Amino acid sequence: MEVDHRKGPRRRGEALEEAILRAAIEELTEVGYTAVSMERIAIRARTSKAALYRRWSGRPDLIIDAYFKFAAAELDVPDTGSLRTDVIALLRRTADRATAGMLHFVFGVIADAGANEELKTKIRERLALMKPKQMHGILQRAEARGEARGDLPERLRTLPLDLIRNEILQHVGGPNVPDSVIEEIVDLVFLPLVRP
Repeated sequence: MEVDHRKGPRRRGEALEEAILRAAIEELTEVGYTAVSMERIAIRARTSKAALYRRWSGRPDLIIDAYFKFAAAELDVPDTGSLRTDVIALLRRTADRATAGMLHFVFGVIADAGANEELKTKIRERLALMKPKQMHGILQRAEARGEARGDLPERLRTLPLDLIRNEILQHVGGPNVPDSVIEEIVDLVFLPLVRP
């Protein structure tokens, strides 16, 4: 028998929103994207479905917010003192995060977006916000050391992340992205374009 988690103290505002987002991530992790329902999230967050729909238009909208708040947190990339090794470390960690559950989520949200332009826009905006943060510190340090030009366009600054995402999507269900592929992205594509 399923437990009704709604019994408990009444929360409002940010506390309720935080509980809902955490419940959504827990539900996503436990049952996978296609089985996630607003009702199950509401039960887990000890609230009503109406409380969810007051904040989010539906499951994809809620799951995207939850994912980007908790699961897609910034990667901690060490400062190795070298642009090459910093970027390799970032790409390796990005590839290692591409679990089956994460890919299931990505494909599920994309399928749900379908003809929903509002949802597509939200996905693009969230991804655009992530990109500069991940490469900004690495390139800023490299520019200060004289390893990279300071006039790089944004598309070039995020190129390694775009290429590793492409590799991840091409190898769904297969082995992890090999180190040799990551090194090719950095050594043969990225570094020749950004060096002074």
